[in-house]
Order: sequence, then structure tokens, then C-alpha cells
Amino acid sequence: MIVILKACGREIREFPEEIRGDLADALARLDTGQTLVMPLSRPVPGIGKGVPELRLKDRSGAYRVVYALITAGDIYLVHGFKKTARATPKPNIDISRKRLREVSK
Repeated sequence: MIVILKACGREIREFPEEIRGDLADALARLDTGQTLVMPLSRPVPGIGKGVPELRLKDRSGAYRVVYALITAGDIYLVHGFKKTARATPKPNIDISRKRLREVSK
């Protein structure tokens, strides 16, 4: 089951339509139990072990959606953002950590 945190849902709604479509495809693959790898998904340094991000890109830029497998079969989308720098900005890492702590309680 895919669980989208309310705040993450608002962030994703701001993504371009093409990116939202690519995200839906990636989530469908995750939901069937597939393991996603580079270039579509990779672990995010600094957030936590086993916390990857979906890497989506179109002409308007690069977008990221941080997700986690909290319980068996449940995929939590915790933070979505447009990437504007080479490294993931610290505020995005902090937001992801905070939301993960809330979900893990």
C-alpha cells in the first residue's frame, strides 16, 4: 500500500503533469514489489539507512520524492521537491527526517 503524507501530497500536486505521470508509473512498480535502482531511485545520504528517493526529470528540471518502507508492504511518500542544486539541500533533508520520525512513531 502506498501512503502519501498530506504535506507531501501538496508538494507533489505542484509538480508538472509529466513528472506526476512518471511518479505514478514508478509507484505502480514499487507497489508490485519491484526494487527500483539508479537512475530512477537511489538512497539519500544524510536521511537514514534505507531511505531512497525517486529521481524524476523533464525539461523544467529535476524532481525528487523521498520515500520509505516503514512496515512490510507499506511505502510512505514523505517529501517531494524540485531539485535546484547538485547536492540535496539541507532543508529538504531536515524536512524528510522530521516527517520520517512522525511516521515511524
